Amino acid sequence: MKAILLAGGSGTRMAPMTSVVTKQLLPIYDKPMIYYPLSILLLAGLREILIISTPRDLPMIELLLGDGKNLGVSFSYAAQPKPEGIAQSLIIGEKFLNGQPCCLILGDNIFHGQTVVQAVERASKITKGACVFAYRVKDPERYGVVTLDAAGSATSIEEKPTQPKSPYAVTGLYFYDAEAPAIARSLKPSARGELEITDLNRAYMQRGTLKVETLGRGTAWLDTGTPDALLDAAQFVQTIEQRQGLKIACIEEIAFHKGFINALELEKLAVRYGKNDYGAYLKSVLAEA
Repeated sequence: MKAILLAGGSGTRMAPMTSVVTKQLLPIYDKPMIYYPLSILLLAGLREILIISTPRDLPMIELLLGDGKNLGVSFSYAAQPKPEGIAQSLIIGEKFLNGQPCCLILGDNIFHGQTVVQAVERASKITKGACVFAYRVKDPERYGVVTLDAAGSATSIEEKPTQPKSPYAVTGLYFYDAEAPAIARSLKPSARGELEITDLNRAYMQRGTLKVETLGRGTAWLDTGTPDALLDAAQFVQTIEQRQGLKIACIEEIAFHKGFINALELEKLAVRYGKNDYGAYLKSVLAEA
């Protein structure tokens, strides 16, 4: 399975912070926002990752992440000239996917919790159909909303409904089989001129091949698309990291524990950060290992 990380969008809700840089490069406490969704892909064991962003922002993201060899993975890059929908990323990435199943994650989503790791590991084995993740929220009208029956199967999916039928929002993490790009091509643009990911998920639901994983208590899903949400996320990460002494979304640590890189390679990455807190943390990971 391959992966697509969509780090595009105009970021108008975050202006003027995003006037010259994509929101996915803004800091969430001690690391760039893009590290958080990237960490989920690494935790799922996915090592071939396509990063999609705007023509303006793509060079800066590539400067940050490089080709991925230092993490034992492979990063590719592609441009989304205009923000024409999340589902469009599957069309842009069709050649990269080369007929393989994929995971698609949005660059402004943060997931945390041990059950999240277990859920994405299960979903990464998908070969037929699709799997999405639902999370209970108090303001579902802001999101794509999925309604579930008593057996936990999806009965409806709506995009930002004025009267939601359910409190469960569909998060920005999706797993699809090899048919996803073709289905995305068949979609008609919405009233706002976008290929909606909700329409893609609905197509799988109508086929009877959509699985919904509910992320319950003990997990956290944060959408960092507004200044307030960005601050909330930073405080959330700060609280947990300072309490536990463990970092959230430390991609170098994850690569090491997943066996993508060895101790010597992790040590080189630690040296790169000198004596700052991040470098010291990587050295402590080595010491404990």
